[in-house]
Amino acid sequence: MKKFIALFCLAMIMAVPVAALAADTGSTEGIQASPEFYAKANLEVLKGKKLGITIQSLQNAYWAGVMTALQEILDNAGANATIVACDDNSARQIAQIENFVSSGCDLIMVHPSDAAAVEDACAEARKEGIKVMCWDDPMTNTDANWILNNTDLGRAIGRLTAGFINEHYSAENKAQVVIIGYPQTTILLEREEGIREALETEAKGKYEIKANPAGLDPNQAQTAMETILQRYPDIKVVTGIGAGAMIGADEALQIATGGKIPEDMGVFTTDVTKQQLEHLANPTYPAKGIIGFEGSDEDTARSCASMYALILGGNLEAKNVFRGVAPITAENVAAISAGMK
Repeated sequence: MKKFIALFCLAMIMAVPVAALAADTGSTEGIQASPEFYAKANLEVLKGKKLGITIQSLQNAYWAGVMTALQEILDNAGANATIVACDDNSARQIAQIENFVSSGCDLIMVHPSDAAAVEDACAEARKEGIKVMCWDDPMTNTDANWILNNTDLGRAIGRLTAGFINEHYSAENKAQVVIIGYPQTTILLEREEGIREALETEAKGKYEIKANPAGLDPNQAQTAMETILQRYPDIKVVTGIGAGAMIGADEALQIATGGKIPEDMGVFTTDVTKQQLEHLANPTYPAKGIIGFEGSDEDTARSCASMYALILGGNLEAKNVFRGVAPITAENVAAISAGMK
């Protein structure tokens, strides 16, 4: 029986002792964030500051967890922070930015529903002397952009998957692989392309891609996997672009195996939600690895608050700050889980 999941994560999460993988910044100039980079921030700078934060949605596990942690950190730092969601509506988000401007915010952070649509509103905020930070997009009218290179993120997912393939498969015994993507969204297509590139580079000749369904949310991914397994019952390796891909594939494969997961079966994606971490820690699910960002909800929130402090303190070294990525596996899942909201 399917477990219908109401909360899932689109997009994404290391102050834990694991080595971050360097992001490929491509042609976009910027600096690579690290624990040492965030350690430069003095959160005392935030005391008494008025902060306005508008994000796409609070209706998924990732954003709900991170924003809950961020509100606590900002409150403890003595900041006056307001967090709102635009529910993926650009007109509503523009109005929220305008309200933040009129209320006299010192800093506005926008996680844009449509980056191009909010450029003018952000430009107006900066004209009023307000600092503006964007989470996720390399916007023009901002003081800082906290971003990912999604092709590189895909490469990291692909490398993690390829390592598993190299451990369990060979040219004579190829892994049958499913890549769960979502080509309708540009950044997710970039991730998928990165996954393919890394698989071809790191595990060439040891795998065959049997299917490439779209699977943004868990139910969609589970339905797709159940259909694929009817045609290819020997599928054992699944990789994909987000939490929904992992959760849905895990459910389908758990049902297919009765919870008796063979050692050569594995699921690998990105995003970090409680449910993903629970699957990773539970041997009756095939989840084997997640490419995460700063770490837990609390780690990501603390890094975000550090960005605010660096911006307001005038200590930011570059406009574009690329977030680091690192693997979460059975070895460090307990440490990550401890910081989830």
